[in-house]
Amino acid sequence: MRYTIKSRIWIEADGHILLGEGRISLLKAIGQTGSLSKAAKSLNMSYKKAWSLIDAVNARAKTPVITTSIGGKGGGGAELTDYGKSLINAFETINKNCWKFLDKQIAETQL
Repeated sequence: MRYTIKSRIWIEADGHILLGEGRISLLKAIGQTGSLSKAAKSLNMSYKKAWSLIDAVNARAKTPVITTSIGGKGGGGAELTDYGKSLINAFETINKNCWKFLDKQIAETQL
């Protein structure tokens, strides 16, 4: 029998969630689609919910994580800032290292 540990992590700023798996998925989808509405749709999330999550991240982050442009003939858009990209990379590195640590702990434990 093989045992595994399941865990979810998130990063808080002053007791409020800054980043978690859902927010990271949204940021990555914005990076892929170039649009908050398309990103929300790809994650089966309402635009209002997506905007609320991004607004919360921006409020707690050092600098904005996305830039937006107003719609027009070609439509509006959203783009990750360099800081937004760095947050994704940092979270994914932390998450990966957490899973490695937990895998090692379960392997060293005799259950």
